[in-house]
Amino acid sequence: MSESPHQGASPAAPAKGATGIEVAIVSGLSGAGRSTAAKCLEDLGWFVVDNLPPELIATMMELGAKASGSVTRIAIVLDVRSRAFTRDLASVIRDLDARGYRPRLLFLEASDAVLIRRYEANRREHPLQGGGRLVDGLTSERSLLGPLRDAAELVIDTSDLSVHQLRSTIEQAFMGAPVKTTLTLLSFGYKYGLPLDADLVIDMRFLPNPFWIPELREQTGLDPEVSEYVLSQEGAGEFLTRYVELFNLVSGGYLREGKKYLTLAIGCTGGKHRSVATAQELAARLGTEDMAVTVVHRDLGRE
Repeated sequence: MSESPHQGASPAAPAKGATGIEVAIVSGLSGAGRSTAAKCLEDLGWFVVDNLPPELIATMMELGAKASGSVTRIAIVLDVRSRAFTRDLASVIRDLDARGYRPRLLFLEASDAVLIRRYEANRREHPLQGGGRLVDGLTSERSLLGPLRDAAELVIDTSDLSVHQLRSTIEQAFMGAPVKTTLTLLSFGYKYGLPLDADLVIDMRFLPNPFWIPELREQTGLDPEVSEYVLSQEGAGEFLTRYVELFNLVSGGYLREGKKYLTLAIGCTGGKHRSVATAQELAARLGTEDMAVTVVHRDLGRE
């Protein structure tokens, strides 16, 4: 990552202006990672608008200010196809400053060699290439965006960054608060099919089925009697202890790779007893300050 003349050694989290709304303008060279940056900001809770005409940017800020606190962070993504790349953009930024919005400008760039490889890999044409060579389009774009780069608070060179490293860099600059992993614990019944969105699957059918206990059959894993029966079975406690250790190891790796939303599916035959009780127990064990846990019982009530 390179730094602009206006940037300190380590970027601070965005400061809210007098309006209480954080504003970011994201720009840079085509192929340098603008789409990744936009998606990352969306995941961090920013309201992202792509290629908004410059004359409407101030209007968007005013609408956000009137949203009764539901919109507190707005990011405007601009590229060379936008009409914002005129002298109007500088005046828009000055106007936002005067209104108390204090916009931050993020600029993404990469070397010509890297950008050419990315374009050739995707078999895309540069938006300024016209009938010329790809390198001609890159040269024109660098010239056009030069003043914008010079004004940027944060300049990121993505030449040697993976997608995950780029996301991490943007998160450090814009998240404002630690990023949490969002975990969904999804109980299900194998008789109704595997969940299509599962990242990890646990099969609890190795434990005895409460269905065959007459006094437990009509109850569910939400009932204390069923939960106690399931969790007291031989191997249940040891399995959960070891799995929590394994999951903490795996989830840390997922987070480092930029995957912040996980679905852990817990299955049994009908999705009524063992999977439900296990999901509830795992929720109690896995919920931490760094992980937000939601429990969903997909097939409960289908029998």
